[in-house]
Amino acid sequence: MLAAFLGGLVVGLIGVLVSALGIEFYYDPYAYLALAVVVGATASGSGWALLTTFLASASTVVAAMGGSALRGDLNFEAIGGTSTGLNLVVAQLVALGLLAYLSRRRDSWGDLGAGVVSGLLLADVIDRATPGGVDFDRAFWPASAIAVAALAVVAVFLLRRTMAGRARAAAVAVVVAGLLTLALHAL
Repeated sequence: MLAAFLGGLVVGLIGVLVSALGIEFYYDPYAYLALAVVVGATASGSGWALLTTFLASASTVVAAMGGSALRGDLNFEAIGGTSTGLNLVVAQLVALGLLAYLSRRRDSWGDLGAGVVSGLLLADVIDRATPGGVDFDRAFWPASAIAVAALAVVAVFLLRRTMAGRARAAAVAVVVAGLLTLALHAL
């Protein structure tokens, strides 16, 4: 529990430093997502996954807000843009942590959890790298997009133990990424 809290503080403070340098597209939101996945995947139970992922997310938000205030920027919506967006980001991080915990199961539910985690990351990469996407960012392509997409694919291999589980999780990831990409571009 303490490690999750301290990890969130460290990730949040590094995020403030990176944003001060103007290169946050390499870090935000993927470091926060990676923290949620690691905390959720290493939890000892579903309740612990919920609690520790929430603590890591909350401490990340507190560190980002505190770091922004120390720089003289009293924008307390440092993550998410608005108070509603902030709540949505914390909810998404907790949900991602719970999916990462689900991926530890040795059955098809574990394959589903790992596939959804990877698919969500891939859909975000596709959205940010594709012109016309909701969060399109020219600076994101090609180096950042390729690096994050590779990490999303590697996540399947790290979260699943068998080749059959990895193949099922990869199939789920492709379906989730495709459906979310279609939905985002339909907006």
